[in-house]
Amino acid sequence: MNKTQLHKNFNTGDFKIGTSLLKQFLWYFTDVFFFKSRLMPSSSVLVFLLRLYGAKIGKEVRIKPGIHIKYPWKLIIGDYSWLADCYIENLDLVHIGANCCISQNATLMTGNHNYAKTSFDLITKPILIEDGVWICAEAKVAPGLHLFSHAVLSMGSVATNDLEAYSIYQGNPAIKTRKREIR
Repeated sequence: MNKTQLHKNFNTGDFKIGTSLLKQFLWYFTDVFFFKSRLMPSSSVLVFLLRLYGAKIGKEVRIKPGIHIKYPWKLIIGDYSWLADCYIENLDLVHIGANCCISQNATLMTGNHNYAKTSFDLITKPILIEDGVWICAEAKVAPGLHLFSHAVLSMGSVATNDLEAYSIYQGNPAIKTRKREIR
């Protein structure tokens, strides 16, 4: 029986960070000083900095201090969306639609490892979140998922499959519990 052989330089396949070493270096310090330190409470400054590093962000987007964004140049956010102090590990594209809410300590994870290979190779897949989706506090979204219009992933739930439009999901793994009715 084969065993996993972890190495510092594991196989990343065709993964590309997507920018220069200088930009990566500058983002590291910008992230530490302005985002992780929570010294900058102004959403407009945080949005400005994300745009400066290549994020495509719509109008009147609210970004809270303490947010983790791995690579802003792999992030798209639609108009009027709110992002709390969540965790966006976007090794691949994360596209968040308009009027979305990503709540406190929610996690969007685009990377994983191939546990079937002895080399534990990196796998990345994008996340697409359509308009009006709410990812509640402490909820987790796995790589490669599509969260359709106005879906809700309830507090502490883990999405391992796509979420249907106007549906509420709960649990680990998250299952559809009811339809979302907006009055």
